[in-house]
Amino acid sequence: MSVENPYEQLGIPENATFDEIQTARNRLTQEYSNDPKRQEAIETAYDAILMERLRMRQEGRIRVPEGIRFAEQRFSQAPPSPPPISVKQPPAWLQNFLDTPSRTDILWTTGAFLVLAGLSVYYASFALALGVFASLYFLSRKERKLGRSVLLSLAGLTFGLVLWGVFASLLTTQINSLPLTGETLAAWISFVILWLVSSFLR
Repeated sequence: MSVENPYEQLGIPENATFDEIQTARNRLTQEYSNDPKRQEAIETAYDAILMERLRMRQEGRIRVPEGIRFAEQRFSQAPPSPPPISVKQPPAWLQNFLDTPSRTDILWTTGAFLVLAGLSVYYASFALALGVFASLYFLSRKERKLGRSVLLSLAGLTFGLVLWGVFASLLTTQINSLPLTGETLAAWISFVILWLVSSFLR
């Protein structure tokens, strides 16, 4: 990464909004939480961008919306707002498992599991094994933690198969009338669970 360009260090374009800058900084800080030198470089880049934006604003090169420049007029005319609603944050251990994937990540995982679902019509067991490896790949790509990726993939597979067992026992007659085999349906349910795990967990 270039030391001279703080935007490249945060992985954002030079016309990024403040929210995008903040999001990139938070994501990188969490990603390199065990690397103090990298965190210091991230904070330095973040501070450099903020200082540059402040200087550009003072020089008149950034246009500030009227509502921000003359906030006192807006608030003097507006009725009093209701008290803010406090949103309870999930516990820290749960936040460490949850992920907000990008559109590209969602498309990759969705495409992979759709291909495997098509393959499972002919080779259900083989496709299901590939589905576990796909989930393992997508999870380990995020955090580089193989142990956690294996556990989450196996847990997703187990949950999918248990869910299939519950459906199969409740809807025996309806399932027997379907043109697909039970193995294929079990694979499809497992693929949905594995897709959720590999997309929204880390």
